[in-house]
Amino acid sequence: MIHRIPFLPKRTDKPRNAGISMIIDKGLSSIEAQGMADACEKYIDFVKFGFGTALISPNLKEKIAIYKNAGIIPYCGGSLFEIFILRNMYSEFVEYIKSLELTHVEVSDGSITLDHKKKLQFIEKLSLEFTVISEVGYKTTDRELTDDEWTKMMLDELSAGSWKVIGEARESGTIGIYNADGSPNRKLIDGILEKVPADSIIWEAPQKAQQAMFIKLIGSEVNLGNISTSEVIALEALRQGLRGDTFFEFIPKSYI
Repeated sequence: MIHRIPFLPKRTDKPRNAGISMIIDKGLSSIEAQGMADACEKYIDFVKFGFGTALISPNLKEKIAIYKNAGIIPYCGGSLFEIFILRNMYSEFVEYIKSLELTHVEVSDGSITLDHKKKLQFIEKLSLEFTVISEVGYKTTDRELTDDEWTKMMLDELSAGSWKVIGEARESGTIGIYNADGSPNRKLIDGILEKVPADSIIWEAPQKAQQAMFIKLIGSEVNLGNISTSEVIALEALRQGLRGDTFFEFIPKSYI
């Protein structure tokens, strides 16, 4: 920080276990990726190559190198895992991730139908070679989980070997842990937090109001994902009470 300002929340340094910001790269050019890394590397923990874009991005390896050189961990979104699993290509998936020299994988079943016991087996297997981040929740409203199922699946996936579990919301933030209008499903979220450790969850929160809600609920060290590449600094401003939505969160009442 350029100036010392009192009453700003303490942020842990990278590599961190809490206060994680996961950014979604939906097709940046190498120049854009380098620009983001130069400006924001301190505030980015992970860059996820969204959906199946890894397979069609000609500059993928170049971007992986850019992010790694900046101390940012790149990995492929869970849809890539699903693309391979749907085609019975688990071994090819592992080979592909290794060929990219990635250390992290995401396991999800947001689009495909996958027995949860089988998903847990994939997590257990992959955790022997990679750091696994698994996602709970579906990408369409025709499949829905009960609140108890959300919690149980998260706990089971952590027990199977996931480092973190993601609360699904898609890049739109209008499904999963949110209602169709983007408002949070607080009954679900509060129920999850009663049983699942907060620092074990990455909440997808692409919308500013969603980010602010989680910062107010959990604090500046909440783990947030699916952040736009253009919103990295803006999110950090929210985390530190430097934006109207969280302006008074960390100020002593005697100053207000």
